[in-house]
Amino acid sequence: MGNSEDYLTDGETGIEFSKKTITPKMYKVILHNDDYTTMEFVIEILTTIFNKQTEEATIIMLDVHKRGRGICGFYTYDVAVTKVAQVQHLSEKNQFPLRCSYEEE
Repeated sequence: MGNSEDYLTDGETGIEFSKKTITPKMYKVILHNDDYTTMEFVIEILTTIFNKQTEEATIIMLDVHKRGRGICGFYTYDVAVTKVAQVQHLSEKNQFPLRCSYEEE
């Protein structure tokens, strides 16, 4: 098949498997500023959904407030999509218009 150094062969089936590790694409999850969502709620989102400590959550919240957006973290696609959905759900439940998105890194 390919260079024997790049593959392993299963002794039972004779099927070759690549030894190369494929690194998944990463996505940054972003919170966006608005004029209605409270700073306290943004910190709550960051601590509950993104598992940030209060100090780091406060820094990200200030980025959202002052720069218009703050990066919550970097995740694989499925995790990023899930986190965005969780933010949207909690925001709607608490009647805040907080927007959250993801971008490929």
